[in-house]
Amino acid sequence: MDKVPHLDIRNLTMAYGDIIIQKDLNFTVNHGEVFIIMGGSGCGKSTLLRHLVGLMEPSKGDILINGVNLWQASIEERNQIVSQNGVLYQGGALWSSMTLAENIALPLTEYSDLNPKQIQEVIAYKLSLVGLAGFEDYYPSEISGGMRKRAGLARAMALDPKILFFDEPSAGLDPVSSHLLDELILELRDSLGATVVIVSHELASIFAVGDNSIFLDPDEKTIIATGSPQQLLENSTDQRVQQFLTRTTA
Repeated sequence: MDKVPHLDIRNLTMAYGDIIIQKDLNFTVNHGEVFIIMGGSGCGKSTLLRHLVGLMEPSKGDILINGVNLWQASIEERNQIVSQNGVLYQGGALWSSMTLAENIALPLTEYSDLNPKQIQEVIAYKLSLVGLAGFEDYYPSEISGGMRKRAGLARAMALDPKILFFDEPSAGLDPVSSHLLDELILELRDSLGATVVIVSHELASIFAVGDNSIFLDPDEKTIIATGSPQQLLENSTDQRVQQFLTRTTA
């Protein structure tokens, strides 16, 4: 099957004022891919994610989603594009004072025309997809870290997003929970037909789910390698990439 670009990043420069974080970034994320953004600490992975989801405007360059330039589009069109993204933040970013059902209802109430009964049906369905059927009335503090990640994923999927963005989804999870989350991400990608973009430094997850990837370097402030994680492990001659992909986690 031919690859169809979903996200197209062209000559992107990210900066905080005069401080350049990354420059001259060029890469493409195809429809249905699990795309990994990796690199050492402080290289700008999470900053890049914030640019891709529309929270930060580039200093230079273009972000095209299905051929539409995100920052040259009208505010209405940009909001429409952004509403088709689902984001899972590191800690799950659930509201602690709300039940899981109330957390998932937030985007549905804000961005859909569903009535309360329909919203409850969507909540039950999304929780069942992530293995949390029957947990509607639980608060985040009442469930484990892995369950909170899955609940955050259910909320990210509430509006049937075209692209799912993950910021270090395995952070803080034990190996078993991390592996189960990896499997869930692949299952949801296949069943929903979504494109998945993941910021990660967890090697097991990177190799388990990644179809394609880029490697950001904090010193050169640009992409120094691109390809599937396995291809980079086997073929990259860059010592920085090899050190990252072959490191052991004590």
